[in-house]
Amino acid sequence: MASGRLTERTYAAADARLSEVDARVAARYPGEPAGRQPVHTVYVPASAYGPGLVADWGERAGKIFADRGGELGLAPDLAVRVARKLETEPIEDLRIDFEDGYGHPGDEEEDAAALACGRTLARTAGATPFCGIRFKSFEQATRRRGIRTLDLFLAGLLETGPLPEGFVVTLPKVTAVEQVSVAADVLAELERAYDLPEGRLRFEVQIETSQSIVDADGAVAVAGIVTAARGRCSGLHYGTYDYSAGLGIAAAYQSMAHPAADFAKAVMQVGAAGTGVRLSDGSTNRLPVGEAVTEAWREHLGLVRRSLERGFYQGWDLHPHQLPTRYAATYGFFREGLPAAAARLRDYAEAADSGVLDEPATAQALAAFLCRGLDCGALDEGEMPLPRARLDAYRRRAITR
Repeated sequence: MASGRLTERTYAAADARLSEVDARVAARYPGEPAGRQPVHTVYVPASAYGPGLVADWGERAGKIFADRGGELGLAPDLAVRVARKLETEPIEDLRIDFEDGYGHPGDEEEDAAALACGRTLARTAGATPFCGIRFKSFEQATRRRGIRTLDLFLAGLLETGPLPEGFVVTLPKVTAVEQVSVAADVLAELERAYDLPEGRLRFEVQIETSQSIVDADGAVAVAGIVTAARGRCSGLHYGTYDYSAGLGIAAAYQSMAHPAADFAKAVMQVGAAGTGVRLSDGSTNRLPVGEAVTEAWREHLGLVRRSLERGFYQGWDLHPHQLPTRYAATYGFFREGLPAAAARLRDYAEAADSGVLDEPATAQALAAFLCRGLDCGALDEGEMPLPRARLDAYRRRAITR
């Protein structure tokens, strides 16, 4: 057997010089997180939240889909899946909003609302797989109010029941990375105050200011935001209208599809890639109501599909009538891609000579696609080319064949 001319000393020197780097990279880029990602987050003002909200949204979404869903031109099997989803799980992720959607009613009223909403969420645990609140930002004017609302909400929730499994909170309007660091500290204090396991409270950061894309020194801020969260950041959510307005874009042209939005979201993707922090697109404020149902549905359908094609598998919904097109676009995306994804992953796993030479990273993407389709109900286990456990292993890139 042939041997090279380098000695063990060279190998050992390389390992020694890079050992600290290896540890840093492994900690900073753990890869795709385990578990399901919701396809959307529904934001409702705290003043509108109550025990019957999820059922009410499902009923309203189901009714308009039954009455007018034919206008979407969906294939019959797809329409059946959407109708079933609206009946069984209309909202995947619910965010009770104490920020822009709620306003500033005064401290006494917000204190009472925070306690009441926490108690209601505890009593209705399980109504949605994911849930939480958006509190006011950590900028000077609203910081104390935001912290107090979060504290009181947890008090009401935890005096009534346990913390829901999919609980996460949202930090809006970040204008300095230090706000993220302080938010992480506050969550740690709340864990100690309420006897929660360390690291149990996690938060999303809304990317809705220019400073959360490029900081005051001209550096890319997203990576710093993820680092400052110290493992507590579960997601980055693009905020369509605050971000657009902050750049001076006229209201008529503020959109998820504006070039400025695409730039911000591309920076989010690069900054979060491999970190385990998931991404969400924003919302459209054009609601499918009154005479505008068909036109608004078509716009929403196209925007959701556009986000999916660009690697944003989650978005915001603001009205029950947006749920039919959220699921129609999402289910159509996964069902159209199923045959090719299943065949390519099967060929890869079996090392078949199919005429396409896929690499491990592509196998990972194919498995992630199929797992996402399964998680949201677009695809069925019986349609998979491999058992779910093996799909998950490919998704984590734990195996290459």
